[in-house]
Amino acid sequence: MSNNALFKFLAAFCMTLLLAACAGTVKQESTGQLIDDSIITTRVKAALLKDSVVGGFEVSVESFEGAVQLGGFVKTDAQRERAVRIANDTPGVNQVFNSIQLR
Repeated sequence: MSNNALFKFLAAFCMTLLLAACAGTVKQESTGQLIDDSIITTRVKAALLKDSVVGGFEVSVESFEGAVQLGGFVKTDAQRERAVRIANDTPGVNQVFNSIQLR
């Protein structure tokens, strides 16, 4: 095998390994999805913190494959409903699970 052919083979092999390593599984996100979910989480949390009704400090946000899990505590049903609405209105969110408790 010539040096050029060997180099091409090794380059293709390395790219295959790299792509396989970045692929997601049912239980684990791909690198791209992890970044997307981090952006979604940041956007939802920022919107909650900025909102005058919710306040956001007591609400936790986690994302996985575009689904957002809200948790924590609020004082009123209106705050709880508003937090869900904010999450639903955030770009990239395709589902919201509400585990926010009233304090």
